[in-house]
Amino acid sequence: MDQTLANFPSVFWLSHWQCLQPDLPSLACSAGHLQPDMRDPEGFPGEDTRDHGNLEGEPQRESGRKWAWMRRAATGAAALGMVGLVRASAMGELATSGRSLKSIDNTDPQWGCGLLGALPGISEDGVAAPETQRLIESLKRSSSFGKVSFWNWNLAPQTTPDGATEHLTKDFTFMPEVWGANVVNAEWVREAGAVDFWDSNGKKSPAQMANIFMGMNEPDIQGSCMGDMFGTCTRPCTPDAVRANDCPAANRQIGLPPSPPNSRGMCDCWSMSEATGVGFWPVPGCSAEQPLPDLWNQEPQCIDKVMSNWKETARIAWQKGYKYLTTPLLAVDVSYAEKFIEKACGCVNGACSCTDASCGCPVYVGLHFYAFDCRPRETGAYHHFEERVNLIARLMEKYTFLKGAIINEVGMLNCAPTEEDPICVPDSGKFPAKLDKNFGCPANEELPEGLATFVTEILELSIGITTSDGRPVVKSFSWFNIDRGGGTYNLRLFDDDGTVNKLGEAYMRTCEKWGERL
Repeated sequence: MDQTLANFPSVFWLSHWQCLQPDLPSLACSAGHLQPDMRDPEGFPGEDTRDHGNLEGEPQRESGRKWAWMRRAATGAAALGMVGLVRASAMGELATSGRSLKSIDNTDPQWGCGLLGALPGISEDGVAAPETQRLIESLKRSSSFGKVSFWNWNLAPQTTPDGATEHLTKDFTFMPEVWGANVVNAEWVREAGAVDFWDSNGKKSPAQMANIFMGMNEPDIQGSCMGDMFGTCTRPCTPDAVRANDCPAANRQIGLPPSPPNSRGMCDCWSMSEATGVGFWPVPGCSAEQPLPDLWNQEPQCIDKVMSNWKETARIAWQKGYKYLTTPLLAVDVSYAEKFIEKACGCVNGACSCTDASCGCPVYVGLHFYAFDCRPRETGAYHHFEERVNLIARLMEKYTFLKGAIINEVGMLNCAPTEEDPICVPDSGKFPAKLDKNFGCPANEELPEGLATFVTEILELSIGITTSDGRPVVKSFSWFNIDRGGGTYNLRLFDDDGTVNKLGEAYMRTCEKWGERL
């Protein structure tokens, strides 16, 4: 594992989907954003939310709306705010596909350029402003579906913790993910290929649900708590720390001054913040506090529990029509994917007992990648990226049923690489975001056009990597279109007025070039 990126490459900010701290009294799974009146006197989620594990809840985020009737009638899972489907069931049967799955069902699809992060200029009914549509038209040229892929660490479009609503158009395909390590709630998984499906706010989305279902988020690293303790809080508080009042709470709000965790690097990462990935958290059935990063060396019953949970999630996805699965979305370690594939697909000495989603076998390797400090060459970022994608290529050659890589978080971290500083603290590098008027990368020797140079070079590198028999490796590439999320620079493709910025124009041009290869 490359130590440059081993600790803090993730920028995921929605860890309320995963199990928080099952060993703490009354502390539940998937309950990080309960309303205050749904918490017990200690501030932990109440008993009615316990033991539901990693349900991928879709919290209601519309300000001021309590939905008390739902909380009274529902179990703890519904109390997490899964309003979209509850409202849908009250309105009638869930929407199913308005199109045949044949339209997205070829044998070796390319999803092409994708996005995450709310987009400006799209109305609730799915109409895009001309400037937003211009970006959409460029990106969808890179897709064999003729659509732009979108994902958000959840099962459907939603309102983000920052209050932005993820409106999509008919030109999008949504790629769902089970964020945590426990079994997904089947009721919340939409049918593959569905159009006009209910989003997490109980509104119909004109996008199409993809036929690929993605695995848990960054289990291969412990990661960090988000916000003012990013890079310093690397563990959730133990019960002893909570009882001793030695559990400072992290706050994910952008722009706060750094705040320290306790002396052991622990914090309360559930009250006002979230973790970067599921590797931060314990897992029911495993004895270690953070078992997932070193999963393959845990006790057999822990490995079996994680894999059986995945198999059940995969069974649910298969029944909903999903044709393809991914490995966990990895932060660094491609060998983690290899071991996962061998367990999930029943592989012994290179021969696998099952090679498709019907048995939980992934055919895509999920990967995230971040460079550091606006210095992708000096810090070796391009080399590390190429090395990892080539490892996926070798894996595709070993297991020929594998179709490629889904690289769906790419961006730049606003900190010095860990070779220079073992703690990835924002604004700690040579080019701190706080000194740039747009909080981005300034033009420098390596990046003469700032982040526009980086996105061009990293995407062109992605496009060019093939297996020894000429198969393209990267089948999906998603830019992290978010402002300073989890230690990044401002990576948005749009200015505040909704105009595509220089970074967005560069992404558009390079995606169009990718499309010329189709």
